Amino acid sequence: MGSSPFVEIEVEDRVVKVTNPERVYFPEIGATKLDLLEYYLSVGDGIVNALFERPCMLHRFPKGLAGEKVHQKRIPKGAPDWVETVELYFPRYGRTADELCVTSLASVAWAVQMSTVEFHPWNSRRADTEKPDEWRIDLDPGPECDWARVQRVAGVVHEVLDELGAVGFPKTSGGSGLHVYVRIPPDHGFADVRRAAHAFAREVERRAPDDVTTAWWRKDRDPAQLFVDYNQNTRDHTIASAYSVRGVPNAQVSAPVAWDEVDDCEPADFTIATVPARYARLGDLHAEIDDHPFDIGPLLEWAQRDEAQSDDEQGDEEQGDEEQGDGPADEDAAPGA
Repeated sequence: MGSSPFVEIEVEDRVVKVTNPERVYFPEIGATKLDLLEYYLSVGDGIVNALFERPCMLHRFPKGLAGEKVHQKRIPKGAPDWVETVELYFPRYGRTADELCVTSLASVAWAVQMSTVEFHPWNSRRADTEKPDEWRIDLDPGPECDWARVQRVAGVVHEVLDELGAVGFPKTSGGSGLHVYVRIPPDHGFADVRRAAHAFAREVERRAPDDVTTAWWRKDRDPAQLFVDYNQNTRDHTIASAYSVRGVPNAQVSAPVAWDEVDDCEPADFTIATVPARYARLGDLHAEIDDHPFDIGPLLEWAQRDEAQSDDEQGDEEQGDEEQGDGPADEDAAPGA
């Protein structure tokens, strides 16, 4: 049996061997594994900025979208010694995992060689993985919620952030929603950041009650409404990073956008075919996020006020604080690429 076809790509000061470069990953558009890698190289500074020193779950498609999807926390065996990791502890299972910790574009390229399509980083960094430095506002549309509603709610989010003096950095989710990231000092644990995010979500709901819900249980939500998913700030909950490709047929990208673009864009505008030229023109729209930290103290005061008004949080505190599953699919997944 012959060896797999490969090409060697020089990335920074490393050479990454890419096996099966012509394997089609996105059958609908014919994009290959090499096309995927070339996309990530084209947004190099942006993807590294989004992932830098964060524990990162990998969503791998060893046979492309037509095959199995693998959610992988543990770095695959056989990784080069220059690929950095961070050890995380999962108390529910009483065990640890060494997750990828991107510090260079070469480690992104290596992950793509290992069939990674999506990068899902934590909202904390390895210096203190228990203290988030990123507050994530996830505008998650229900099954009957249209993009126009997402755009309206984004306007409300922007309004509330402005009133707080917080600088939000929006991006498409790569699916049908929108994310807004706010840099915060790493002074609080996950529970407090989640409380702050919940208080913010309730304020958005108060201002746009027809469009927004904060109901934790799906059965309690109107499918035409948008859920402001504050639980994405819970420990070990991750969402696709800025510039991450998504495992969808047209290879949409979770793309940073300017606030004044939100009303005029569509999620499908941003794919591996369109984002490279946009990035070459605009650069990384999230490049300055570290320059705008926001103290969540006012949001914690809102949370205290809201909690005083309601002694019953409907059980969502307990439900929302559960870690994501660390199941067999990501245990020691075969590194076939």
